[in-house]
Formats: sequence, structure tokens, C-alpha cells
Amino acid sequence: MAEWDIRKLQILRILRERGTVTATAEALHMTPSAVSQQLTNLARQLGVPLLEAQGRRVRLTDAARLVLTHTEPVFEQLERTEAALAAYTRGEAGEVRVGAFPTSVPALVVPAVRALRDTHPGVSVRVREAEAAEAYDLLAAGEVDLALSLAAEAPSAADPRFTQVPLLADPLDVALPPDHLLARADSLNLTDLAADPWIFGGSGPWSDITRRACEAAGFSPHQGHSASGWTAILAMVEAGMGVALVPRMAAGRRDGVVMRDLGADGPVRHVTAAVRRGGETGRAVNRVLDALLAAAAGGGHCGDFTR
Repeated sequence: MAEWDIRKLQILRILRERGTVTATAEALHMTPSAVSQQLTNLARQLGVPLLEAQGRRVRLTDAARLVLTHTEPVFEQLERTEAALAAYTRGEAGEVRVGAFPTSVPALVVPAVRALRDTHPGVSVRVREAEAAEAYDLLAAGEVDLALSLAAEAPSAADPRFTQVPLLADPLDVALPPDHLLARADSLNLTDLAADPWIFGGSGPWSDITRRACEAAGFSPHQGHSASGWTAILAMVEAGMGVALVPRMAAGRRDGVVMRDLGADGPVRHVTAAVRRGGETGRAVNRVLDALLAAAAGGGHCGDFTR
């Protein structure tokens, strides 16, 4: 198989456009002898004559024209590649794989993706739903480029593997059955519900968050029922089977459930984004981080982060 040298093919292409070796040399900032030598080497590599004398000038042979006809798509693709690479280095193109815990997908990731379609359509986001703790495992394994998780599940801030980005403080509201005695109370705090049965998972981050919030308020919650999905939890609350803490950005609210704000001193969960250390320098990743920060700010609870 012949050896294809793109640089030499470019010289041949410019010779076709400029007509003379001298003009080609001027266009390429080369000497005429260097141009001639490169074309002679190309002809030797391809095994066909590329130039023929025409008086004091040269012209392309039929073989040379055939070569250029068939390599023109190569030059076109190289131009496309160069343009795509330039867009990538400017942060206008590239794929970013995001691992995100369930409630963050509709609340943060989807708005961020929609915004990126308008501002940076060349940046694509591939989403993988994962539990909050699993998101860091996926990030460490290189299976995602950016992880959305909870600060309670994050490794130590001193962990050299990751750069963490606070996104928002998500208030925890309490879900009550509509006929609960405190559903319409003027004010409400967690201690008012110390005697109620609580609904939360048997283990995992939400169990920990619920227990810590109640213990911080001065009591240990009695777990009336165990469930980890918001659809099941809210259905049981609606049926009067107990009460539950629900993150404000959680999807799937039910009309038959009363959601009560616990006030400025109420519990919150802290949502973070993280990348592998050094990954924050990737421009496409930065575009996604900026879009996530904007989505968090749009929800009114943006974290403080300066890059």
C-alpha cells in the first residue's frame, strides 16, 4: 500500500491552485527547490509521476489529478476535525458524563441540559442515575466525568482525588396527611411531630438524614414504616400512615399531601457536584458546572463557589 503524506498532498493541492512551483513556494513560505523535492518524494512514494514539463513550467499529470480527486474528501474531513477540535478547546463541544442521584436529575440536571442546548449546543450530557454514595464510586472509577451527590456522602474535603463544588442547600419540608392536627397550624417545627410515626428508609442516606434532623431537634424518630422511594413515601403519608421529611426539590409531589416549611432553622441537605482533581480545567466540564450552578441559583438555593 502506498504511503500517504498529508503535508505533501497539500503541497500538490496548492500547486494545482497556484499553477507554478514558485507561487506554491510563496504560499507555503518554502523555497521552490523544497517544493520540488517534496513532490518528487511524493511521486516516489505513490509510484506514479505527478508532474510533467510544459515549456518552462510544470503541470499536473492525470495521475496527480486522480489522486487529488480522491483525497479531496480527506481534506474536507480534516477541516471538519480541526473545526471540531477548536470548538472543543473553547468549551463549545464535547461529551460530559454525569452521575446524579435521583432527585437531582429533574431538579438540576434536566434544566442544565436544556440551558446548554441554547447556549452551547455542541456540549452533550450523558446522564447516569446513581445513588448519592455510588456517584463518587463512579467518578473515581472514571465511569462519569462529574458526580452530583450529597455532602453527607462526600469523601473528606482533603481527599486528593476530587474537587468538590457546593451547588445548593435544599430545605427539608415535612409531609403531613391532609387531616393531620398540625396540617394547618400557624407554625410548625420537628419537635411538634416527635410522637408521630415516621416514614423513611431502613438504611442509606435518607435514613441518616431523617434520623440526624430529628435527633438535632431533640428526639429519636419512631419509624412507623420503611420506604426509600418518594412515590411510596408520599402515598403512605397521604393515607395517614405517618409523616416524612421530603427534600424540596424532590419530584412527584402529591395533591393529597400537605407540605409544610420548617422555617429558616429547619433542616437542609447540601447538594454538591464533584469532578476528579484536575478535571475542572476541562472546558466542556466547566460549561456543565456553570449550567448546574445556574439551575441551582434558579431554585433559589445556590451554593458559594468560585472557580
